[in-house]
Amino acid sequence: MFNDVISYYESYREQERLERGIGLLEFERTVDVFRRLLPPAPAKVLDVGGGPGAYACWLAARGYEVHLLDPVPMHIQQARWASSKQPEHPVTSIEIGDARELAHADASVDAVLLMGPLYHLVQPEVRLLALAEARRVLRPGGVLIGAAICRYASLFDGLNRGLIDDPRFPPILRSDLATGIHRNVSGNPEFFTEAYFHEPDGLREEIREARFQNVRVLAAEGPGWLATELDHRLGSTDSLKQLLDLLRDLEELPQLLAVSPHLLAVAEK
Repeated sequence: MFNDVISYYESYREQERLERGIGLLEFERTVDVFRRLLPPAPAKVLDVGGGPGAYACWLAARGYEVHLLDPVPMHIQQARWASSKQPEHPVTSIEIGDARELAHADASVDAVLLMGPLYHLVQPEVRLLALAEARRVLRPGGVLIGAAICRYASLFDGLNRGLIDDPRFPPILRSDLATGIHRNVSGNPEFFTEAYFHEPDGLREEIREARFQNVRVLAAEGPGWLATELDHRLGSTDSLKQLLDLLRDLEELPQLLAVSPHLLAVAEK
């Protein structure tokens, strides 16, 4: 089934997703977390499942030594192109790779990003394998930041974009809510691809089970995706600061975690 995920991303314009709307809010909130919780540059960061390189390039531009791995050949091409656009601060390496088997030595990196594997590896034992690999390559005290899709994300997306009006979508949604396992059997790429959607508490326990310490679960977008004129707010320096300040204050509020389409697990080895 993982081949279905790769095929999906080979035809999906993932490199544009984080440039506008809810995707841009996700990006701004994620890099806000990076600023505060990653070790300072020039720390060595392994970006596992780094896609077209949005986060890797952002970190490299700020002096980090970044190594990007991704299983999708198109993403590797796109990441290399994006890195070439900042020749003074390129991503150190960009290679095909698998979160379940990292080609890096034990205790060799300061931080590991898992910005996709925790939701595209559907089986819990496989996610734990990826987390064990992340822990293996981290130095003592190293930081893990992993993105997860919230259990209720497809509910919000279905309501917000009218997907529930397509008779093929409600059965998929019911499975999402009941089991967390999202399988798009419709053939409609608007319904995403195979994934696992976490409950906030389940994500926290999974990271702890992988023997990480000081585990925190933060809301990525939080309730910010509900803001009116979102693109305008994100395009205004003052409005963006106001929104980020608010969402930072709310990022660990238990009552609001499940409102966020994405969650960020932060932990230490």
